[in-house]
Parts: sequence; structure tokens; C-alpha cells
Amino acid sequence: MPRTESLDWFKSSHSDNGGQCVEVSTGLTAVRDSKNPDGPVLHISPASFAAFVAGVRAGGFGTV
Repeated sequence: MPRTESLDWFKSSHSDNGGQCVEVSTGLTAVRDSKNPDGPVLHISPASFAAFVAGVRAGGFGTV
């Protein structure tokens, strides 16, 4: 499993919802809960993440 301590993490510019968001890393496709930065990290392939983002943009997941 790749080390995540030195990754640069960011949140969407649309995540002004009281901290209920996820963060994504640059340089390695990894996702974590922004409220628990020391918690588990999900590692996914760049192609899978691109497909997920495309699905979100297309409205494929509805609203939360």
C-alpha cells in the first residue's frame, strides 16, 4: 500500500457543507474522510476515479 503521509490533499470548492466531505490526493488517486485524516484511505485507479467523476457530473448518483 502506498504511503499517504506526504500527499497533498484537497476538497472540492463546492464542499462548504459543514465538513461532510471527502478529500482527494494529488499525485496518487486516494480518497479519505476529511473529518478523519488519520483514518483509512481508499486507493483507486485513475481510470476508475475518472469514471466516478464523469458519473457525478452526469447526474448519475442523484442528490444527497
